[in-house]
Amino acid sequence: MLKGRAFKFGDNISTDHIVPGRLAHLRSNLPELARHVLEDADPEFACKVKPGDFVVGGSNFGLGSSREHAPLVIKMAGVSAVLAKSVARIFFRNAINRGLPVLICDTDSINDGDELEVDMSGGTIKNMTSGRTITFKPIPDFMLSILNEGGIMPYIKKHGDFKL
Repeated sequence: MLKGRAFKFGDNISTDHIVPGRLAHLRSNLPELARHVLEDADPEFACKVKPGDFVVGGSNFGLGSSREHAPLVIKMAGVSAVLAKSVARIFFRNAINRGLPVLICDTDSINDGDELEVDMSGGTIKNMTSGRTITFKPIPDFMLSILNEGGIMPYIKKHGDFKL
C-alpha cells in the first residue's frame, strides 16, 4: 500500500518540464538534479514533496525527448508513483526500468493536496480526502517484479534474465 499527498499537474507535462534542458550539465549529479525536478511546472515542487507523495498528471505525461533520468529524479525526490490519464510510451518504460510505478487512471477527481492510498495489487486508488475510489488497470506481474526490486538493473542483478 502506497500512501501520500497528491501534487497535481496538467496535461502535456514533458520531460523538459521534469528535467529542464538548461540543467543538462547536472546529469552526472543526480541528487542535485533532483532538487530541480518539475521546477518549470511548479517552482516549489522539490521543496514541498515528501517521501511517499504522488505526481498526478493529466494526459500525455512524460512526452518529449527520451530523458532516462526524468523518472529517476522523480523517484529520487521521494515520489512513490506517477498517476496520469495517459503517458508517453518511452517515459512509461523508463519509469518501470528505474523502479517508479506509473498508473494509468482517470485523475479528474484528484485535487492538489489530496491524501491518497494506492493498492498496487488491488488496482485501486482511495482518495482519503474525498472518499472516492479510482480503479486502474493492474500492472502486469513481470513489471511488478521489476518495480519490487527497485528497477530493471537490481532485478537482473538478483534474478538474472527474465524467464517469460
